[in-house]
Amino acid sequence: MKAHMAVFVFSLVLGGCSGSTVQPSPTNQVGNAGSSQQATVASVESQKLDTTLTLPAQILPYEAVDIYPKVTGFIETISVDRGSRVHAGEMIIRLSAPELIAQRTQAEAGVHSAEAQLAAARAKLASDRGTYLHLAAAAKTPGVVAGNDLLVAEQTAAADNAQVEAAANNMQAARDSLHSVTQLESYLEIRAPFDGVVTQRNLHPGALVGPQSGQAGAPPMVRIESLIRLRVTVPVPEAYASGVQEGQPVTFSVPAYPGRTYHAPVARISHDINQNTRTMQVELDLHNADGQITPGTFANVEWPIRRSYPTLFVPSSAVTTDLQRTFVIRVHQGKAEWVDAKTGVTVNGKTEVFGNLQPGDVVVANATDSIRSGTPISVQVK
Repeated sequence: MKAHMAVFVFSLVLGGCSGSTVQPSPTNQVGNAGSSQQATVASVESQKLDTTLTLPAQILPYEAVDIYPKVTGFIETISVDRGSRVHAGEMIIRLSAPELIAQRTQAEAGVHSAEAQLAAARAKLASDRGTYLHLAAAAKTPGVVAGNDLLVAEQTAAADNAQVEAAANNMQAARDSLHSVTQLESYLEIRAPFDGVVTQRNLHPGALVGPQSGQAGAPPMVRIESLIRLRVTVPVPEAYASGVQEGQPVTFSVPAYPGRTYHAPVARISHDINQNTRTMQVELDLHNADGQITPGTFANVEWPIRRSYPTLFVPSSAVTTDLQRTFVIRVHQGKAEWVDAKTGVTVNGKTEVFGNLQPGDVVVANATDSIRSGTPISVQVK
């Protein structure tokens, strides 16, 4: 009886166990760290760069000058004002300086005095030379002229000749002094050095001016700028400065005239990289015969960028950074590999890259630093 009861209880226990469900422990779940990651890829391409880049530029006058006086005087007349067009050699300002008239009169008197002294010295030389020649002829007859008298006459003529040379030098000095004063007087008439337009006028008739007004910080009497010929100055970044050639045509636009394009050749290359901006100044020559473009305006230049050798390009989205390094993610043997890269020019959605890459290498098209180096990659061709 006891044996049958034990068998019955054991049967109930087994029945209860067969109806229960065993839940797996979290420690038995498989992690995703070693699982592959799907990524769209693209190939590294090799090609020669030939594109344009929009660079800001400034249009400046080919010639510009601040007019300062060379002599001290009062402004008597000033015939131009801001906006006046002037021609080379045209008198624009007249100064008055009465003291220069007195200096010129004194210099002229000095010239006349020197001329008179030279004439007197020449007359005396002619007289004394005649006496010497007369005595020399007479001395050929023995006993007619004493030898000492002939020697005195010779020395007198030589001294007169020296006086004539000194008087001639004095006369030349007097004439140079007169010329100097005359030159100073010519500075009283100020003329335009080239064709252009007056952009500033800071003084008016009656103002006292002089060379000291030309010191740093003092305003000029007028400022003249050329309009017919202009300089388009382009600060070209260091990375794009190679391959620039004089005579190379360049296209640019001016915001003041939307929809219009202008053309100008490269005229001057500085061949010097500015240490502060890392740019090189390049100038275009612009002929502005109609005066349409105003100096001082800005321009947008379509700067040509060409390389004589092929470089590598990847989709722009293939270049990423983790704030410490810039890199692309190459797929090598089915795994991600970070490759440091320096970027160049971006053209049509592709970026020029420089690094340990080869044409035909496969890189992740949409790179992100979440794809760690060594991660298995399931490739999808872009």
